[in-house]
Amino acid sequence: MLKPSSSITIVIRPTRLQGLRARWGTKAQAAFVLKRAHAIEDERKRASGTLLSKRSAPAAVEADFEEYSREDATYQSSIEKLQRMLDFGLPIKVLDRSLVPNYDFWASRVVVVVGQDGLVANTAKYVGDLPIVAVNPDPSRIDGILLPFAVDQARAAVGRVLDSKHRAQNVTLAEVTLNDGQRMLAFNDFFVGSRSHVSARYLLQWGGRREPQSSSGVLVSTGAGSTGWMSSVFNMASGVGMAFGGHDLHGLRLDRNDRRLIWAVREPFVSKASRAELVAGVLNDGQQLSVESLMPESGVIFSDGVEADYLPFNTGTIARIGASRQTAKLVVP
Repeated sequence: MLKPSSSITIVIRPTRLQGLRARWGTKAQAAFVLKRAHAIEDERKRASGTLLSKRSAPAAVEADFEEYSREDATYQSSIEKLQRMLDFGLPIKVLDRSLVPNYDFWASRVVVVVGQDGLVANTAKYVGDLPIVAVNPDPSRIDGILLPFAVDQARAAVGRVLDSKHRAQNVTLAEVTLNDGQRMLAFNDFFVGSRSHVSARYLLQWGGRREPQSSSGVLVSTGAGSTGWMSSVFNMASGVGMAFGGHDLHGLRLDRNDRRLIWAVREPFVSKASRAELVAGVLNDGQQLSVESLMPESGVIFSDGVEADYLPFNTGTIARIGASRQTAKLVVP
């Protein structure tokens, strides 16, 4: 028996076209601005003799802009179709991703996330133990690694959730806790460092060892994130090593439900005041990485690439990062 307050929440995101409209007011104005910018650039290149293509800038930009329009039309059509298909006699709440961090999901029975993959990651941190049905609205444009359901499959998947007959994969989340009690979760990864391009200063403690460091920040990845940002760190380390006679470094990839976390220091700098002996490792379940800020200002901790949603990480702040007891529950076919 469903509670009268039960609802289905659909999480959506703005398309690129909607972003341009928000910036320039109308679709026509956005198209005009882009055409004008490319025309000016082509004229500059023509005057300097560096123009490589004779295709006119307006025509080229118009073709690109039409792709924005087709992409937007497909996405809006998918959302409208989902709303019709998910009529189970329950209220349907359509929620923009910008509202997710502050939305109260207590009345929801199921959360339907309408791609891309990053939207799943950024939603999973805020929905508690609610099952997530992740839908790929545009398989021709979106890889959908975290999106197992097509639009036409969504009704059956949501129906199984409402009947408590669904299967779900538990995905390990990372958790950071500050010494002032603030807390944040990560689906893919945490970044700990400076909000600008200056070096981050901090004390890192792991495995009974502690050292002052100066770097581009510390990255801590879950199994779900081990194929994302963290993989680029392995790629860089491998490329540098091979360029100077070393061996190819194969990145460590973990399953989404693996309770281990991977951490790495980005571009550590050695000086009289900083060392680089603790630069990477694996946190087993129950272990924590401790990072104490030595930055009077501009220190931040954010998760899954969302820089706008951050915890301040300035002098006096100590962060402890490990696997969370809370997991994300992704419905699977």
